[in-house]
Amino acid sequence: MKIIAIPTRGGMVDEHFGHCESFTIITLDDSGAVIAEESFTPPPQCGCKSDLVGTLSAMGVKQLIAGNMGQGAVMKLRQSGIAVVRGASGPVREAVAAWVDGKLKDRQELCVAHGHECHHN
Repeated sequence: MKIIAIPTRGGMVDEHFGHCESFTIITLDDSGAVIAEESFTPPPQCGCKSDLVGTLSAMGVKQLIAGNMGQGAVMKLRQSGIAVVRGASGPVREAVAAWVDGKLKDRQELCVAHGHECHHN
């Protein structure tokens, strides 16, 4: 069983990990089939400056699939035992299916734009 978190906005992978509308938390069985799906609303402040990573870890999340994020967020996630894949887009379920099928690999994209600092340490 594997638990995956995906920053989500309107059913799509959100470009902003730290400022997303919600997280879709998907549980996969050992064959990669979805066995559960729930939504989690993160705290209002930037994900890097909250306990978001600790909360995701406590939920059993071991994989995060995202559009992009700052290096500080990547480091915090990895230090908490959560693997990161950046570069996803489109509908959440399609991004998860691409990852399960081995078609989605980390593009190592870092967020450094959008008029705010999202690469905190």
